[in-house]
Amino acid sequence: MIKRIVGWFVLVPLCLALIVFALANRQLVVINFNPLVATEALSATGVGVPMFLVIFGVLLVGVVLGGIATWFAQAPHRREGRLYRRETERLHRELEVARRLPDSHGALATDELAHPN
Repeated sequence: MIKRIVGWFVLVPLCLALIVFALANRQLVVINFNPLVATEALSATGVGVPMFLVIFGVLLVGVVLGGIATWFAQAPHRREGRLYRRETERLHRELEVARRLPDSHGALATDELAHPN
């Protein structure tokens, strides 16, 4: 229910704003990655691309690069989580083995350790 409310009150107006932005920025721009080309040559050669596509493309590249950087930054936390999960599984296996063994050493049973009354 909350996702629908968020969708209608946040995402729909955001999509409408992006559509209006795209319609307002339809003029063609020439893209060139060579800074040594003279400005006269830029207008004479090249293919025009709508400005909103350039802006949306740069925005998309930024989101993807930010996601990749976040993924690499969280690698130590994921590794630590895997180690804790393995340790937990190992301790659960040891606990099950200890519960199945008879009390031969005169020590308290694991159930008695868990619930001392």
